[in-house]
Amino acid sequence: MNWPEKVIIKEVGPRDGLQNEKVIIPTRSKIDWIDQLSDTGLSYIEVTSFVHPKWIPQLSDAVEVAKGIKRNPGITYAALVPNQRGLESALEANIDEISVFMSSSETHNLKNINKSISDTFPVLKDVIGTAAKSGKTVRGYVSTVFGCPYEGEVSTEQVFRVCDQLFEYGINEVSLGDTIGVASPRQVALFLEQAVKRYDISQIALHFHDTRGMALANVLESLNYGVVTFDSSLGGLGGCPYAPGASGNVATDDLIHMLHNMGIHTGINQEKLTKAATMMQSFLEKPLPSHQMAVYNAEKEN
Repeated sequence: MNWPEKVIIKEVGPRDGLQNEKVIIPTRSKIDWIDQLSDTGLSYIEVTSFVHPKWIPQLSDAVEVAKGIKRNPGITYAALVPNQRGLESALEANIDEISVFMSSSETHNLKNINKSISDTFPVLKDVIGTAAKSGKTVRGYVSTVFGCPYEGEVSTEQVFRVCDQLFEYGINEVSLGDTIGVASPRQVALFLEQAVKRYDISQIALHFHDTRGMALANVLESLNYGVVTFDSSLGGLGGCPYAPGASGNVATDDLIHMLHNMGIHTGINQEKLTKAATMMQSFLEKPLPSHQMAVYNAEKEN
């Protein structure tokens, strides 16, 4: 077992976690929650998305949120950006890192971005180039890496074709997404066996959804291949509006619990993380779906 001493957790709850919630969280509450997350020891928080409000109404206050949060030294505050117009808003709000996104399967890309893969490339090339000239690092999200809700299996070569193009445009890191939570540890192992030969492992992050309860098992398998960067969402919030049946991301609190019990450092304080999770529970007026919060809520009742 080739486990690392330290793992980097990238918190995507304020964006990927909230985008699927029907209850609109007030701007002030989002800011308070992100400020609470900033005190947990996290080094990276994806705070919002600069997409058109009609697509993701929950994040229509992106500029206000990004401008309203407290910026702690040592934390990267990132945001999702679909195009040049979104980039302009992100730069105005002084976002630290720009995240671009696309799918590795044609149908999901059309549903999610309303463009073919080939038509998406020039748009992202411009965003990546402008962001780099503005002194920003750029992250690339690639969705449906381990399976598509419309097309089923996606070939590894198709995933690599998308990643190669994004790296050529100048992204600093690629986040590979199991958007609908269909991956198994065996599938992850087969994919990473090829990926580590093709890319610098330090430029690869993994983004697992827990639809079928396999996310932590897939993280564990990824560790054996040298991956040390994982996206997660506090409390297991999340899902994809364009992937039917997709549930939340791997829960940050569950992931931290597992890693810390394995002796792997994250720099994140579990108690402060729980405090931030209970804050979001009160905003949403429902329990968060993570295992850690189920335990916490049960203990509070007794």
